[in-house]
Amino acid sequence: MSAGTRKIDVIVTDVVPVNELVKRFHFQRTDGQLLPTFSGGAHVVVEMRDDDRTRLNPYSLMSSPLDTRDYTISVRRDDTGRGGSLFMHQRVNPGMRMVISSPVNLFSLDLRARKHLMIAGGIGITPFMAQTSQLAGDAGNFELHYTCRTETLATYADVLKGRYGRRIHLYRDDQGERLPLEQLLASQPLGTHLYICGPAGMIEWVRRTAAEAGWPDDTVHFEHFAAPQPGKPFDVTLAISGKQIRVSEQQSLLEAIEAAGIDPPYLCRGGVCGQCETKVISYDGNFLHNDHWLSEEEHQSGRKIMPCVSRFEGKSLVLER
Repeated sequence: MSAGTRKIDVIVTDVVPVNELVKRFHFQRTDGQLLPTFSGGAHVVVEMRDDDRTRLNPYSLMSSPLDTRDYTISVRRDDTGRGGSLFMHQRVNPGMRMVISSPVNLFSLDLRARKHLMIAGGIGITPFMAQTSQLAGDAGNFELHYTCRTETLATYADVLKGRYGRRIHLYRDDQGERLPLEQLLASQPLGTHLYICGPAGMIEWVRRTAAEAGWPDDTVHFEHFAAPQPGKPFDVTLAISGKQIRVSEQQSLLEAIEAAGIDPPYLCRGGVCGQCETKVISYDGNFLHNDHWLSEEEHQSGRKIMPCVSRFEGKSLVLER
């Protein structure tokens, strides 16, 4: 683990099928001690030793911040992904020892808010499980609106409704239910903060609608870890270390740099935190930027890349690593 996060040795104490796509995983420390404290919205990076390859994927903590005897995460199976979710679903069982990072929070609650308006889509419900637990313990004012494809894929909706009743609002696509976003945003009291987690398209829609409705940027919070996309293999020169590396089709640039024995900083591995930002010294080709950190001007400049999620196509690329 990098960027100041430390490794924690854990044991998997339970694996619970939630629905046809989602499993929940419970972790406890191998030494029996309490896990580090965290706040709602935090994530951990899970280390998966997949034969000769080590995968490192971020997952939101969904357990209560008020109880750190164990951590829980939920993983949605992606049959067309890079293999991390399949490893968790197919290879991880109770009793297995694993390694996770200490919690990092890039999606924290702003406790100055008079009210917290939460909008979740699909597996994006997981950070709100912890956030609502934290707010309920502090008598916080919140409401949550949750969109999903079907009733059976409304992960933890029954749990949330049982805990918080009318504060939870569910919208099922297959029943023609739609989130009344414009009306919802227009009816909030002054001092409300907005939190969004879910598919990229939903996040952009909510952010754009909020901006058009005049919501200040500092009251709108969102989290979306971009998954590294496969692509054509490419070669990279690392100027400081003097290494020449090859990035394979199913490998991220960050993973290739790590495989070469270099330890670049990171916190999220999903194009959000900015820790792995790397300067480009020279290039001949095109960047495929997939991050949520660099501005559009920085993308166009050709001077920076986020190696956790972005790729390159072309003749040559030299990075300051």
